[in-house]
Amino acid sequence: MSRYARHLPPLETLVTFEAVGRNASFTRAATELCLTQSAVSKQIRALELSLKTELFERQARGVKLTPSGASLFAEVSTQLEALLRSVSRLRAGRDAKTITVQCTHAVAQFWLFPRLLAFNKQHPDITVSIHANNDMDESSVAEHDFGILYGAGQWSSLAVVPVFAEIVYPIASRHLELPRVDDFGQLSELPLIQLDASGWNCIDWRDWFRHFGLEYSAPPGALGFNQLTLTYSAVQQGMGVGLGWDFMASEGVAQGELQRVGEWAFHTGQADFLVHLRHRRLSASGQLFRDWLVARCAEETPGR
Repeated sequence: MSRYARHLPPLETLVTFEAVGRNASFTRAATELCLTQSAVSKQIRALELSLKTELFERQARGVKLTPSGASLFAEVSTQLEALLRSVSRLRAGRDAKTITVQCTHAVAQFWLFPRLLAFNKQHPDITVSIHANNDMDESSVAEHDFGILYGAGQWSSLAVVPVFAEIVYPIASRHLELPRVDDFGQLSELPLIQLDASGWNCIDWRDWFRHFGLEYSAPPGALGFNQLTLTYSAVQQGMGVGLGWDFMASEGVAQGELQRVGEWAFHTGQADFLVHLRHRRLSASGQLFRDWLVARCAEETPGR
């Protein structure tokens, strides 16, 4: 008998436990699982006997997790969700013509999606699904065929190729009337849209000015957002001057919808990379997609 079978409760009891804990009800869990309420009660009781602890407090209207139950629920729900994602990925992998790519919402909307339209025209038999997630990291890449990950490109478990460098400059709507800006003092006096990057790895106006040797603090009441996409939308609506990431802003500038404010640009030395697990062999479709995207990036950045 394996150590898992010897020491872990049956998987079906953990699945039932998660359903009861999430629904706070034996009845709703039974409906969800297509079981009788009696069967659900028996599985929970078997799990409690196995663990030698009470997991639920029975109440007039449903049930409530005990402290022990809450602790177990946090672990079980997380692990079952991870298992579900892995199984879903493997099932999708059975279709040799399906590829999944994880990236942030901004990269998905402004960089990857337009290129997928071009890829799909050339390879209509291959389906590329985008999974947008601003909390992605090295470990989460394993749940997908590819990821587009921001950083210095040093991830021990991943094969990497740079797709675009991080370049950040001030931008505004072409409809926003602005005075001529020749120095940083004039720039700092403009209505700068603030980006709250405290919860994630991203530069803000303070970082941007500091790169050029100046200290900056946002004035009281300044307009601000906590997402690049929201900041960009505010810029498009003429609400002020925002930081523009080149991968998002370059097309708008080229088409005359946006204007650069000043001639400064912060080349951070960081980049976004197309990544995949080193030890996982790419499917034929995955290799074709990778080669196509790398070639497309080389065309867009001559001499890279």
